[in-house]
Amino acid sequence: MDSKSLANMVREKGLDVFERMFRAVELVQERLNRACQALNQAQVPYAVVGGNAVAAWVATIDDGAVRNTRDVDLLLAEEDLPRATEALQAVGFLRHEVMGTVVFLDGPEGKPSQGLHIRLADRKVRPEYVSPTPSVNRTTEINQKRIVELEALVEMKLNSYRDKDRTHLRDMIQIGLIDGSWPSHFPAQLAERLQWLLDDPEG
Repeated sequence: MDSKSLANMVREKGLDVFERMFRAVELVQERLNRACQALNQAQVPYAVVGGNAVAAWVATIDDGAVRNTRDVDLLLAEEDLPRATEALQAVGFLRHEVMGTVVFLDGPEGKPSQGLHIRLADRKVRPEYVSPTPSVNRTTEINQKRIVELEALVEMKLNSYRDKDRTHLRDMIQIGLIDGSWPSHFPAQLAERLQWLLDDPEG
């Protein structure tokens, strides 16, 4: 569908696209706040990972460089999943499984793409990954939320290394969160990936 057809559809349906856009961002924040509060109250160790963790670290330096994300990624120890499930279901999330990944949907009408995506601590997300996910205890508390430590987050991004991961890494390089000393922190294959991004941050 071309841009003219899309504009006509917006007019015909009376859509306020900017309201929809802003509301989508607010809903992600609300889900993150609700999930973290529930886990904190239940004393279940967790770490915010993924795009929200990147956004939190980026915002410590430059709020103008923050990117929005549509889901919430959380790191949990496998043995804590039952207690986490109880805590999250008590605040409206529903446990589901998508392609072997535990996802908490935001109510019966919730979409997996907009849910809470659970990563298990100390596990390789894929067999081909160089290193496992970090321990659930590798966190820094920022505004009453347990955010994965920056070095652990960077290693997770280097492991997955999709387009959005490279974008997140470049964002962190460009504002100075990551510099030329960082490749030495990681295994050789991950160090090479990071060095390539450092050498060509605009690529």
